Amino acid sequence: MHCRRPAGVPVIEFRHVTKRYADGPAAVDDLSLVAPSHQITVLVGPSGCGKTTSLRMVNRMVEPTQGEILVDGDDIQGLDAVRLRRGIGYVIQHAGLFPHKTVVDNIATVPRLLGRSKAEARGRAMELIEQVGLEAQYADRYPAQLSGGQQQRVGVARALAADPPIMLMDEPFSAVDPVVRAQLQDEFLRLQRDLAKTIVFVTHDIDEAIKLGDNIVVLRVGGTLAQMATPAELLARPADDFVAGFIGRDRGYRALSFVPADELTVQPLPDGAADSLDESYPYQQGRPLKAALDATLTAPDGRAVVVDEHGTPVGMIEHQDVLAAVRRAEDQRSEPV
Repeated sequence: MHCRRPAGVPVIEFRHVTKRYADGPAAVDDLSLVAPSHQITVLVGPSGCGKTTSLRMVNRMVEPTQGEILVDGDDIQGLDAVRLRRGIGYVIQHAGLFPHKTVVDNIATVPRLLGRSKAEARGRAMELIEQVGLEAQYADRYPAQLSGGQQQRVGVARALAADPPIMLMDEPFSAVDPVVRAQLQDEFLRLQRDLAKTIVFVTHDIDEAIKLGDNIVVLRVGGTLAQMATPAELLARPADDFVAGFIGRDRGYRALSFVPADELTVQPLPDGAADSLDESYPYQQGRPLKAALDATLTAPDGRAVVVDEHGTPVGMIEHQDVLAAVRRAEDQRSEPV
């Protein structure tokens, strides 16, 4: 799918950035990295690795002790902090909504601060309510009347309201249950395909980082850079034992998320067979090998329905064929370059 790529979306660059608090060790230590424009850069690592501190330095909610942070080539220390923040969307773990304002007025807050009329700001808010997957009926509700997942959608909508080129997201989906979290992640990726923002995203969950990130930054305790790589590269070639340990022993299974299932044998679906096959976890054509493996592992008899993009059954796959494809992929990864 081709993304709409707006011009002028900035690159974020850290140049030897350190943050020390009084009488304590460095929270971030000599950090250099680039968050490319139009992409999602995920900061991940154990507690105490400086993820949130690094994120908050981008909008100057935390000031670095030394080093430079540049946005589109400009050192943010030379920019007015309030104006800088108004050009950056910010989403936190519990949404941070104003409890006394309705959903529509929460979302309209920043456009109103930027001088837009109440009617224009609320009109934009109504568009975003639909864009983040909520129904218009939620516009006049208050945050306390929403579920956790709904609140997070409103938080994302509010961050998008002024159409900022940059978004900072600090563990925005970690406070909801796994099913809702997966739905929010999918919705977030859909939005990014349409909007193509420059996003810095913090999480402690390596699976979330792999799913969402175009680039992943692994930080060590003390705020030093362990590795920056694409998800596929990180899984295939962790830089050292720390990175390999953080990713986990099942990184080979996770790496299947980046292996196409083009050579997978899809067998014809016999008449009446769909009724006897497990359709609770179908495999959708075009998805990677990991999705095919998950589908056949979930199916009681190891056979899963294959569906097209419209959800129409078009065939079936068997677990033994998927395993054979997995082995071929592993053999190709182990071949010398």
